[in-house]
Amino acid sequence: MGCQQDPLVQRVCELYEKISSLESLKPCKDVNMLFNQLVLTCMPPNYPIDVTKLCRKVQEMRSNLIKLCGEGEGLLESHYSSILASYDNPIDHLHIFPYFTNYLKLSQLEFTILSQHHSGREPSRVAFVGSGPLPLTSIVLASNHLTKTHFHNYDIDASANSMALQLVSPDPDLSKRMFFHTTDIMDVTCALRDYDVIFLAALVGMEKEQKIRVIEHLSKYMANDSILMIRSAHGARAFLYPVIEASDLRGFQVLSVFHPTDEVVNSVIIARKCSTLNHEKGSPLGPIIMPNKCCEIHQVFNPLNHGSIVEELTIEEKLS
Repeated sequence: MGCQQDPLVQRVCELYEKISSLESLKPCKDVNMLFNQLVLTCMPPNYPIDVTKLCRKVQEMRSNLIKLCGEGEGLLESHYSSILASYDNPIDHLHIFPYFTNYLKLSQLEFTILSQHHSGREPSRVAFVGSGPLPLTSIVLASNHLTKTHFHNYDIDASANSMALQLVSPDPDLSKRMFFHTTDIMDVTCALRDYDVIFLAALVGMEKEQKIRVIEHLSKYMANDSILMIRSAHGARAFLYPVIEASDLRGFQVLSVFHPTDEVVNSVIIARKCSTLNHEKGSPLGPIIMPNKCCEIHQVFNPLNHGSIVEELTIEEKLS
């Protein structure tokens, strides 16, 4: 059976045709309905599909669909960021964002994973690359989990940063710990060494090749032993976001790859910058993936009873 005869692929192709024919992706009843249907279609966690093996036509459709999803997500965040900015204290009203619960769960998941691999102490400085007009991950982590950490949010869009700044400025705590930088992360070099942890948003680099170039740049300039948190996608959810594999993280020790099977869409990869990395041309260091210890997954990574698929799970011997 060809990939286009697969019922899930057929449904995704149908929704792509409808979404791509819309005059605008700004939030409205029809746009919201189509994107909701798309997300629900792609959510089955154990659906037997490998997007890398799809035919060329469907691969091209997927690439275009990810770009449409990115555009729609950006417009949705801008829309709600503007609404939130009308409140005296926007942080008190984040729940009006329709996917806020998902962000709460994803942030809890990422914090739990990070806590297992960051020396038992709260990071001093965190960077979030691709924070957008509604930087919910940074806000939730700063408010609920990393309450002393300083967050540096990077986005190439000045208007997105301006909108984000309006949300945190009224808050006496977050306004002192949240910073926004309008720049292409590929232009940031030595400053990357200042961060204990760097988060890379799912939509930074719509094509896999672009994302790999960003990862290589981060590998070159991040401090030794600092942590990289990357959002990816798995299975049918790869129709929504670009996929990064553990093997793509050259110069990093891959600690774990976590694939949620509940309503949290994004997979999470955590890796540590290798201290032995040789950046001389022609001497790249490939990813280091330590032996699996999958038996520890439920105790370590299931604080909210997330369903999960573990692709790689590694813990340094001192944490065993």
